[in-house]
Amino acid sequence: MTQFTKHTLDTAPEASRPLLEHSQKAFGRLPGLHSVMAEAPALLDGYKHLHRLFAEETSFDKDEITVVWQTINVEHACHYCVPAHTGIAKMMQVDDAITEALRDETPLPNARLEALRDFTLQVVRQRGALDEAQVQAFLDAGYTQRQILEVILAVAQKVMSNYTNHLADTPVDQVMQKFAWEKKSVAAA
Repeated sequence: MTQFTKHTLDTAPEASRPLLEHSQKAFGRLPGLHSVMAEAPALLDGYKHLHRLFAEETSFDKDEITVVWQTINVEHACHYCVPAHTGIAKMMQVDDAITEALRDETPLPNARLEALRDFTLQVVRQRGALDEAQVQAFLDAGYTQRQILEVILAVAQKVMSNYTNHLADTPVDQVMQKFAWEKKSVAAA
């Protein structure tokens, strides 16, 4: 497999340095994902921008944000992002029952969150080509057209990180290793 560079502030391309400095200041460390993405400054910038937009400017609450992010991470089997977003959920004070249900692909604590997970999975698996009944079920669960589009925003963001981590085999950051995760294998039918 191709070995991707994990950049530091000293080795990063010039255009990535301010982005990494911001990450260092925000996290007190350089997340491995950001260090790898730094090779392509536009990718790192785009990822950070979409992350901020989804986390801070969508109409979802902290539980819903976690459901969308982790649903995508688990579906994509991202060895890096599932532990990272487990830690993020803890910082956001999301109920551990929600986090564990997402990681284990078991039922969520309420039907509304389950409808959000189902819809997010349908968007990912069907590449956005949902039928009217699927869209209506999401709306009937109390979500809005705006939130349909906000799920797409999250998918775009998570494709950037999940795919980067798959290609680069980004090591899980030490601080998140306690949340290590592997996708459960599907039992043979």
